[in-house]
Amino acid sequence: MIARELSRYKLSVAVVERDSDVGMGQSTANSAIIHSGHDPAPGSLKARLNVRGNELWHQIAPELDIPLDKTGALIVAVGPEEQAGLRPLYERGKENGVKGLEILGRDQVLEMEPHLTPDVTGALSTPTAGVVDPFQGVLGAAENAAVNGVTFIFDAEVRGMIVENGALTGVETTKGTIEAQWFINSAGVHSDELMHMVGDHPEFEITARRGEYFVFDDSAFTISSVLFPMPSEKGKGILVTTTTHGNAMVGPNSDPIEDKEDRSVTKEGMNSILSGAHRLVPAVSPRDVIATFAGLRATGNHAPDGKNKDFLIEVSSTVEGLVNLAGIESPGYVSSPAIAEYVANLLKEAGLKLEEKSDWQPKRQRIPRFRDLSHAERAALVAQNPAYGRIVCRCEEVTEGEIIDAIHSPIPATSYDAIKRRTWLGTGRCQGSFDYPRTMEILARELNMSMTEITKKGPGSVFLYRQTKEEVI
Repeated sequence: MIARELSRYKLSVAVVERDSDVGMGQSTANSAIIHSGHDPAPGSLKARLNVRGNELWHQIAPELDIPLDKTGALIVAVGPEEQAGLRPLYERGKENGVKGLEILGRDQVLEMEPHLTPDVTGALSTPTAGVVDPFQGVLGAAENAAVNGVTFIFDAEVRGMIVENGALTGVETTKGTIEAQWFINSAGVHSDELMHMVGDHPEFEITARRGEYFVFDDSAFTISSVLFPMPSEKGKGILVTTTTHGNAMVGPNSDPIEDKEDRSVTKEGMNSILSGAHRLVPAVSPRDVIATFAGLRATGNHAPDGKNKDFLIEVSSTVEGLVNLAGIESPGYVSSPAIAEYVANLLKEAGLKLEEKSDWQPKRQRIPRFRDLSHAERAALVAQNPAYGRIVCRCEEVTEGEIIDAIHSPIPATSYDAIKRRTWLGTGRCQGSFDYPRTMEILARELNMSMTEITKKGPGSVFLYRQTKEEVI
């Protein structure tokens, strides 16, 4: 989102990405919720950017052709003690500027969500909340930035910083040294490590908190909104939510872990998630689960008021030319376009000249999704491009045309998971069992590569391995 915001101006902008594609970190391994802003502490950066981000998403999603459903959310009270807690949440939301808040009674809540536990006593309704396709959110911003001149450098892990006369002048990466006037540190769970490379905020630390999730078959129970339990010190709790793809999803827990790359799922974690989900929706059954995954939150220890952890977004006072974004946990996703605005203003205040382009293009159109088209639209598309008439993924009805267009998009898809993020291929009941071989063939053909070079998610994840004669001997 920052790259897209800066692409409005006559600047040379590059995104230095450690992974082989956009959207391989916490931005797409999350609850996919456009939070209303009722939860953050009033006056915090989280509260301000959450509410502003919510407003911007409803403008940006149509511009970038990003699926966003205005579902609203319910913070559900079970029992009289939790019912009493709804009023403070309501007052906090009002103080944060959230619109449309309403405390509902039991009958109203059950009419809206019949699958809720009969023990529900009421709920706080936040109608400005919604759900988004998190993959398309990242991809839409990235593709639009690329069309507007932003360069993306992949497989470029930062290994060091070059500081000269008190100014950061370059970063050393696995793709060589990159020089610039300004550097924006937006490295998720690793943002603290980059800060420490230049001696910035040695007291600041990020703890990775792992959140595990279940994804359910779209034929399982259905809900129409986002269902939160009453929040606790650990966070928003185990939620049950709909998605833009029609599946229900439950999670996450919140476990601190030492390894910032550990996205494994655990038996204990899954059991705790099911238990929490049952408390809200008794119909949740593990028999309907088709996928599990885990994401990582970048939880920092920055608490300006001495109590509530907040985002750390600032121009560095240690070295010139550095902007730090750290501790961007929930509600980071919904806040992202507001964070982009905030960073652009910080750069302007620091002296960067922001001259708008006359030819900046705000709109982006995603690849057509064949399964969502009418019969007439499908026929017209196939007549234009016969590859759209060949279905590769039967569960999600993803066609060869969609795969080819993803490979040759402004941010090219060069691995199986990159295709998956762009088209939703392999996400249905069979989880890719039928489409793997055909998708690999298409990738190999379009990229002019051997099948043994095709990867699942980048370097180190090949599907096929060719033995040499020496190895056989």
